[in-house]
Amino acid sequence: MISMVDHWRMNRAAVTSLVVFVLLVALGWYLTNLQSSQENPPATPVPTGSAPAGSSDLGALAIAPEGKMAGYSRDRFPHWASQGNSCDTREIVLQKQGADVKSDKDCKAVSGTWNSVYDGVVIKEAGEVDIDHTVPLAEAWRSGADKWTDEQRKAFANDLGGIQLLAVTAKSNRSKGDQDPAKWKPPVAAYGCTYAQHWIAVKISYKLTVDQAEHDALATLLKTC
Repeated sequence: MISMVDHWRMNRAAVTSLVVFVLLVALGWYLTNLQSSQENPPATPVPTGSAPAGSSDLGALAIAPEGKMAGYSRDRFPHWASQGNSCDTREIVLQKQGADVKSDKDCKAVSGTWNSVYDGVVIKEAGEVDIDHTVPLAEAWRSGADKWTDEQRKAFANDLGGIQLLAVTAKSNRSKGDQDPAKWKPPVAAYGCTYAQHWIAVKISYKLTVDQAEHDALATLLKTC
């Protein structure tokens, strides 16, 4: 017959064994995860020097007063640079953004149609198409491009990434001029969201600043997305 003392000792031994088992399982789990984390370290965050096309991360932009126009000239942004095969930047944009575009031996568009996203007009003559810079050259100058080299400004003025250069009507392009979204918005309101996203993406990519009124106008446009 087992005495009360022996029964207590047996229960104590069982509890001790259970505790040891649990501790061994926990230790095994910890060592396994430690090895896994060493073999597969967390991904290093991507630097914020560039942004994907269409990024709407307005908070990534630095807010600063607009700079001065002193020293500015469109010649400081060499544009419509040669892209090879007798084509320049303008002709490449016409080819990429038009429908049924046909070009001659000198790469000049001779036919096609282009949809001007700013005002919804369909253009049927290449000569009537303007190539607009989403972020205008003078606006870039006031936002930090005045400190760039001419080669950097050339790259900006000929950016074929798809959002900085747009085939639009001459009327809409000239109405916009070098104004930012606080002073000019696309006549087609439905394009406002995309316009804001593209504007922000360009400024992030090129590390340009925004002034407060521009920032607030962009925030308002983003609310329509």
